[in-house]
Amino acid sequence: MKHPSGIPILAACAALLIIGAGAAFGQTVPKAGLPVLTTSAGQSTDVETLNIVMEEAGIKYDYCDVPTAEMLTAGVALGGRQSGPGFHVEITTDTAKFPAGTPYKAVLIAIGASLKGMGASGLTLDSEEARLKKLCEICKQKKIFIMAVHIGGESKRGAAGSDNERMIDAVAPYADFLVVTKDSNKDGRFTKISKARNIPLAEIEYALGLVDIVKQVLL
Repeated sequence: MKHPSGIPILAACAALLIIGAGAAFGQTVPKAGLPVLTTSAGQSTDVETLNIVMEEAGIKYDYCDVPTAEMLTAGVALGGRQSGPGFHVEITTDTAKFPAGTPYKAVLIAIGASLKGMGASGLTLDSEEARLKKLCEICKQKKIFIMAVHIGGESKRGAAGSDNERMIDAVAPYADFLVVTKDSNKDGRFTKISKARNIPLAEIEYALGLVDIVKQVLL
């Protein structure tokens, strides 16, 4: 999935509620630091929104729609990989501060399935699921912070075992921090994951509520 630049953004006010840790916003938001990689779990357009949020926050990042474990391990600039058919890379990290090869401290993953998006990247639901599980395993091994984001609302949810729910299962239980819109969590699914895995959970009204959160997590 390609990330287009220059998408106009409408200003919005976002109310934020931190749940799962029982304290107010600013007291429980985990810290990760830079450099950071953004990517997708399921190849939906929600990762484009995540990248816009990063730009609004003034945070430089690397982006790849389908990074492999090897690329993640290669650090900043993803081992020099370039965009190609069904494969998109965007490097905006300040390499004066974080030279190529600097290990990532955080990976931000936008969860949301698109069969069209997966098909464009040459993926099936099974292969995307397997790729994500491997990516999360590497993050745990390398102590790379995982922030899982679900901002697609009810349109990116579904019945148990559906494509969207499988993407959630592949990533959310392994996250160090979960950030979701209220519409994404109407059934309390992310609250249950948060409590079962002891993962801090932030619930926001709108996607732009992410701006302040990523600043606190990464800066």
